[in-house]
Amino acid sequence: MRSSYSKEDVILLLKDITGLVQPQPTEERERLIQAGRHYCEMLPIEYVPSEKYMEAYRMALKDYAKPTAEAVGRLADKIIKKRGREVVLVSLARAGIPIGILVRHYIKKKYGYDVHHYSISIIRGRGIDENAMKYLLSHHLAEQILFVDGWIGKGAILGELQKDVAPYSGVSSELAVVADPANITELCGTHHDLLIPSSCVNCTVSGLISRTFLRDDIIGKEDFHGAVYYGELEKADLSHEFLKAIEKEFVLEVPKDDWQPQGHGIDEVRKIAGEYGIDNINLIKPGIGETTRVLLRRVPWKILVNEKYKEDASLEHILRLAEEKEVPVEWYPLEHYKACGLIKKVADA
Repeated sequence: MRSSYSKEDVILLLKDITGLVQPQPTEERERLIQAGRHYCEMLPIEYVPSEKYMEAYRMALKDYAKPTAEAVGRLADKIIKKRGREVVLVSLARAGIPIGILVRHYIKKKYGYDVHHYSISIIRGRGIDENAMKYLLSHHLAEQILFVDGWIGKGAILGELQKDVAPYSGVSSELAVVADPANITELCGTHHDLLIPSSCVNCTVSGLISRTFLRDDIIGKEDFHGAVYYGELEKADLSHEFLKAIEKEFVLEVPKDDWQPQGHGIDEVRKIAGEYGIDNINLIKPGIGETTRVLLRRVPWKILVNEKYKEDASLEHILRLAEEKEVPVEWYPLEHYKACGLIKKVADA
């Protein structure tokens, strides 16, 4: 599978389906998803964000490169302490890929270890890519595999991971992430709802690949899950710029971050569901990263923001996107998160 990353940084265990799938507009995809079509059977139209929005991204990168680098360093230290030098990083495509690369680079810089890094697909409700797992286990010991992602919203993918890897003896379902505001994994760089700047933009900070795709007419029984390479966006690619900006802030001794919230994020999600009359919690996307995704590729109903963070620079891109798309923003006393995206229930689904 092609990407704008080097093969030394990551081996993508994905099938290149460029040119085989027609992307669909956001509103059409949302209607089909809510009518029962699985999101993995469609691809969104990728676009270069407006210059106004990119200003907010560049500001986020400037302001949050350092805390992101520190969280990556803390995570890498925990990984080496727990798993040692033989660890094999397996990032979850696509948001996990730049994080896996950063963790790999930090480990190389601080410890001198050249760890393997692969990326595979896992899809909520459809499971992990079994052919990719077979490939990994034919090349590495089960105990070496460690799954990596960017952040945890409410924990749906971790739940999927726990279910899907159970048949693979010796493979841990532990998930290493930079930010875990949901408070469900110890293998994280921080429990704060941290703005990871790569969450602000789609493929142009993720190696120019799409989110992963799974549909029987395109993906055969022996194939890896698929993805598209957006070669037409090469001039807008920020993937390496993002990595360099974070790595410039790497320090060998990172400050401690022992803060931990009370309870779990999923309880807060259920509370929001009750208060807003939402019967499907998949329409609730908590955390900065997930809220950004709602605004970029779903049909948002409203955005909830913790009022004490309304002037926080980490929410600037969210407020900018909400303004551009005319999505209402409500102040809400969030406990684990700075923001939460609510997806619109499409009436004619």
